[in-house]
This record gives sequence, structure tokens and C-alpha cells, in this order.
Amino acid sequence: MNWRRLLFPISWLYGAGVWLRNKLFDLSLLKSVLYDTPVICVGNLRIGGEGKTPHIEYLIALLKDEFKIGILSRGYKRKSKGFQLATLDSEAADIGDEPLQFTKKFPDIAVAVDADRLLGIARLITEKDTEVVLLDDAFQHRYVKAGLNILLTSYENLYVNDHLLPAGNLREPATGAKRADLIIVSKCPQEVNEADKTNIITQLQPLPKQQVYFTTLVYGKLTPLYSSPMLLPSAGASCLVVTGIANPASLIKECKNQFKEVLHYGFRDHHAFNKYDLKNIRKKLDSMQGTEKFILTTEKDAMRLQAKTLQPYVKNLPLYYIPISIRFLEKEELFNKQVKNYVRSNKRDY
Repeated sequence: MNWRRLLFPISWLYGAGVWLRNKLFDLSLLKSVLYDTPVICVGNLRIGGEGKTPHIEYLIALLKDEFKIGILSRGYKRKSKGFQLATLDSEAADIGDEPLQFTKKFPDIAVAVDADRLLGIARLITEKDTEVVLLDDAFQHRYVKAGLNILLTSYENLYVNDHLLPAGNLREPATGAKRADLIIVSKCPQEVNEADKTNIITQLQPLPKQQVYFTTLVYGKLTPLYSSPMLLPSAGASCLVVTGIANPASLIKECKNQFKEVLHYGFRDHHAFNKYDLKNIRKKLDSMQGTEKFILTTEKDAMRLQAKTLQPYVKNLPLYYIPISIRFLEKEELFNKQVKNYVRSNKRDY
């Protein structure tokens, strides 16, 4: 028996509180703010692991040549407070790992963090002259009424098959999906047949207004954490996979397909690495077989491992990260058209 099922009574109480909160918003007893600037929210019903970051990066690439983009996140587990505008000198402790990743990859895009989304959006618009705001992980933040809500659910963990916290991993009941405009089934296998897609859509029961899309992860080339040249590992190498993310299963599977020996050393999501972790990572690596061995982490984890305080412990490690992106399995042009049409039709006139 799954021990979490013992927590169902707490889930029922939690669910009652979430239901009441949502009902107050639905009845306009709690107010949502709708902006005259396009706001796109990318979120999920389950906690973590749905692939929001690469989907936001896809949206950035889609829109950045035509519109002035601002990205707003709460900056989960950052040590700073209030509104913070990211710079290339920022660290994960200042703004969070995902906002830092956006900043490093898209230095011309305004990236900010603020737990108060209303204030954060207002400052991005007024201070950075933003034409479209991308909200990271704000589907439950209903004080903001996004003009376009994109909801993610992973192929292996559909929200309709989960339970509310703490017995399951849902932040709110699956009925919350009705607020979405677009639903993306993420982390699909490279090939999904039509019968599987139909079965998933039947399970999700989208509203007539909701289009369902399917995406898969695409892994990029291994990249050394620091710029000093390193030979890329061969297929016969031993790989120590170090992760501090919610769901590393797909990365571990990818590594097992590429390398002879794979050992996973996992930490909690958004783990703040310290020098003792780095020493233990070195011990794990030394314990592995073979003469060719290296450490692989995610791009998000790499943001935290680049902290100045860790550089003396990291620079002498054969440490790589692997970037990821997403690919639509079908209907990519339709998705792009829906997003761009929303932004164009709601863009402010100056």
C-alpha cells in the first residue's frame, strides 16, 4: 500500500480550501487583474517536473523577434526579497535557477522575479516597456488573469490520474484545467501513435475551446560547465548523473542509452549545492568503474553549480550539463499561430 494514501483526509481538507478559494475567484469576490498588455501563463496542476522551462524558452524564441518580451517568475528558493531584475552578474541565490537560465540564454530579454505577480508585471511593463509578459508557473496565481493560459501535463503523469496534495501531487483538483486555453502533453516518447493520443485526449476531456498538443524533449550536446576545452565523453564512459530537479527519469534514461555505466546521485528539487555536496560527488565519481568517467547535470542545476562560492570545488571536476528543448509532434504551426494571434490582437497601441 502506498503510504501517501493515509494522507487522504488531509487532502480532502486541502481540497476544500482550494475549492473555496477558486469559487471566490469564479464569483469575483476575489478580484483578478486583466492587463492591457498580453500576458501568457505557462503552468501546471502537479508540483514540478512537467517541463515548463523549455516550453517558455520555445515561446521566447517564437516571439522575441517581433515583440519586446518580459519574463516574470517568483524566483523559487532565492535568498533575495521583492522585485529583482536579473543581470548577467546575477546568481541563482539572487533570482532562482530558472530565471538565471533564461537570462544566460537570452541576455536581451528582461527577466524579473517577484512573489507579488501584480507588482512584478506592472514594473516590467513600465520600467522595461514590455509588450508581452511570460509568466512562469503562475497557473494558481489567480490574482492575475492571464490572457492566454498554457497548461502542461507530462505523458507519464497526467493530472487526471493524480490526487491532491499531500496524498498525491496535485496543487488543485483536475477540474482546474478548465481555465486553460491550450493544453500541452509534455515529455512524450519520440513517437506517439494516434490511438495513444486519442486515449490521452479522452482522459483529459478538454473543453471545446481547448486545443491539446503533444511535445517531446530534445537533448542537446554535452557542454562543459566552464569554458576550458574538454574532450567529449565516448559511449564507453562512465557517467555520474547529478540532479536537483523534480523528475530526472527522462534524463537518466537518455544517459543509459548513450553511456556504458550510469549512476544517479539525486538531490531535492532546486537543491542549493554546497562544498560538502561537491566533495561527496567527487567520491561518487571516484568509486565508479573505468578510466573514462565524468559528471553530467541538467542545465538548471548548472545554474546553481556556477555560484562563486562553489567554483574552487567545481572547476577541477569533469562536469558537463546537457541543454534540452522541446519539439512538437504535430500541429506546431497551429500552436504558433494561436500564440502569435493572441499577442498581436492584444498588443497595446502606443
